[in-house]
Amino acid sequence: MTAKQEDKQEDIHQLPLTGHLDDLRKCLIRSAIAFAIAFAGCYSFAEQLFQFISEPVRAALPQGSSLVFISATEPFFTYLKVGAIAALMVSLPVILWQIWSFVAPGLYPGEKKFAFPFVFSSCLCFGAGTYFGFVYVFPMIFTFLIEFGTSTGEMNAMLSMGSYLTLSSRLLLAFGLVFELPIVIFFLSRMGVVDHHWLTKNRKFALLLAFVLGAVLTPPDIVSQASIALPFIILYEVGIWVSRLFGKKKKTSDDEDEAADELKETP
Repeated sequence: MTAKQEDKQEDIHQLPLTGHLDDLRKCLIRSAIAFAIAFAGCYSFAEQLFQFISEPVRAALPQGSSLVFISATEPFFTYLKVGAIAALMVSLPVILWQIWSFVAPGLYPGEKKFAFPFVFSSCLCFGAGTYFGFVYVFPMIFTFLIEFGTSTGEMNAMLSMGSYLTLSSRLLLAFGLVFELPIVIFFLSRMGVVDHHWLTKNRKFALLLAFVLGAVLTPPDIVSQASIALPFIILYEVGIWVSRLFGKKKKTSDDEDEAADELKETP
């Protein structure tokens, strides 16, 4: 890094608190505007979006059954939530870019090159997680749960719109966040917080954490819990290789001895 770059970096770190708060305010306003614009567009298609989202559970319901609403305001608030969730997904690239633009001034030039890869890979991984959960896991989970509940023949399945949306959105968020694990490990490794040796050593704790998250984020059945835990374990192993390939290289003992000699020679 040149002396000019170092001076610029020092000036950034010496900004008063009000300066950082002003930058944060601008980022929040831009994110809110992006979300509001996306919500205006998504809410107009909220009914069609809910029909699409509810396809897995409607396919799992017995013949002649359908989703119901148990209060007069439930459809309105359900469609409102659908529009908000869809708007968040649409505006996510803008929000992530604003997060990056807020923290980027405090980074070195070599670290700022990760801006576009960070936004792109984060959106890609989150989208891959929600797609995996919706296409492959939802049909399995809801078929299992509904067949289990109606197996005796004495109970009928009558799921409400609001309860289904709450459960499905929580599951989609869980899958999206789990698929962000390699990205989190990548940046922690680049910062030197963790390395592949540490990740390998603590693999057993990651295994425990996977099933704890599965138990907390999903319905209380082994199928749902395993659907979160298994991707977490696989992606953790992927993260170990990501850390091995892209992690911050530690100085060797020869490099440390050479640096110490240079300090001794400095008047």
